[in-house]
Amino acid sequence: MRCNSHPDVETTLRCGKCGKPICPRCLVQTPVGTRCRECARLRKLPTFQVSAKHYLAAAGAGLGTAIATGIVWGVAGWFLAAFLSIGLNLILAPAVGYTIGNVISLSVNHRRGTGLAILAGFCVAISFLVAILFPWGLSFNPAYFLSSILNLVAVAIGVFAAVSRLR
Repeated sequence: MRCNSHPDVETTLRCGKCGKPICPRCLVQTPVGTRCRECARLRKLPTFQVSAKHYLAAAGAGLGTAIATGIVWGVAGWFLAAFLSIGLNLILAPAVGYTIGNVISLSVNHRRGTGLAILAGFCVAISFLVAILFPWGLSFNPAYFLSSILNLVAVAIGVFAAVSRLR
């Protein structure tokens, strides 16, 4: 016999469902025996099947949450700047990242995926931009090298918190 997908390969294996000849490269081991790829119907888990509708819902929820948390982040930084200065961002960024990741996860019924994780990371960056760009915002001065580095580290920690929630 010759493999149905690879005619140059001789085989003695057959699909357990349809009976087509298959070679070792084509076979899929399932709980009920060996199958060809068509009969095995390899699919992603429903948790990782994200449609365009889910991405739209996640983008809306993520953007809304990013703006809201950015405002809270900026106001908290403005009120507490005298007490905590730069260390505040290292505390608030992971909380903002976790919040954004959790809201996106809830908006898509706890689905996960790389696209959702990337979206959450962008939303954390947007939240930080909202926090520093509005008049009440954080004091972000690029002239202060150390504060700029610590702010970037804080945003990276926030992105990590959001991404790890959706992977």
